[in-house]
Amino acid sequence: MSDIETLDAGWMRERPLPERGDEGKHARGQVLVVGGEAELAGAAMLAGVAALRAGAGKLQVAVAGAAVAPLSVALPEARILALPDAESSAAADLVMQHAERCDALLIGPGMMDDRAGLAAALLALETEDPVVVDAGALMAVPSAPGRPGRVLTPNAGEMARLLDFEKRAVDADPLAAGRQAAQRFEAIVVMKGAATFVASPDGQIGRYAGGGPGLGVSGSGDVLGGLIAGLLARGASPFEAAAWGVYLHGEAGARLASRIGKLGFLAREIADEAPLILSSY
Repeated sequence: MSDIETLDAGWMRERPLPERGDEGKHARGQVLVVGGEAELAGAAMLAGVAALRAGAGKLQVAVAGAAVAPLSVALPEARILALPDAESSAAADLVMQHAERCDALLIGPGMMDDRAGLAAALLALETEDPVVVDAGALMAVPSAPGRPGRVLTPNAGEMARLLDFEKRAVDADPLAAGRQAAQRFEAIVVMKGAATFVASPDGQIGRYAGGGPGLGVSGSGDVLGGLIAGLLARGASPFEAAAWGVYLHGEAGARLASRIGKLGFLAREIADEAPLILSSY
């Protein structure tokens, strides 16, 4: 069993992120966020903003057609794509056409039930780009073929469904659940909780225990997924992108807690803290 690495400022300084700021937006990479239903399009927006705050250069967001116009206004930095409503294969084809020009793909923000098979169709396709899988898209992972470069970001309830465990068993030993999921699904696993573990299939483990209870708020997980996707687009390895994303997310929560209060800050405020945190490394 490998040692558990503490994900702190020292760990981050020893593993600096790729610096491509002087080479323009294309060199910093492009992220594609695939969201879910129209009424949850805000989740995809939170993730997309977080990807840009993490330093990605370009952003595309794919959502249900009814959400395209309002999201285009709310998120003018991104190209907003309309997903076909009926057939998951058509939606997957559209996503993959645009994913060919992207450097990282995030599937899941705002998906409640895999959006009628879209996540399953996407995870079955071959791609060399790293993929972050979150929220409703996670339920497509057990039946999907393994691919290198995949990052899974479950909370305890989602992990219990992934492993067919009782949630109380995951709560009792989240590290063991994270290890098992990383090996079973051949992926980097971010086991979210009061202490968050990052586990790799080869046994590398990182642990972050900061942040505070204010991060347990609606939309917070979407922000974390977006941060990780943005770091992947910049060229970080899947483990380092996951670890850095967890650290940025947690440190942003700590800053907001000191400025606003332990509870009551909003998920939309988390990503705004990331550039200043990154600038200190």
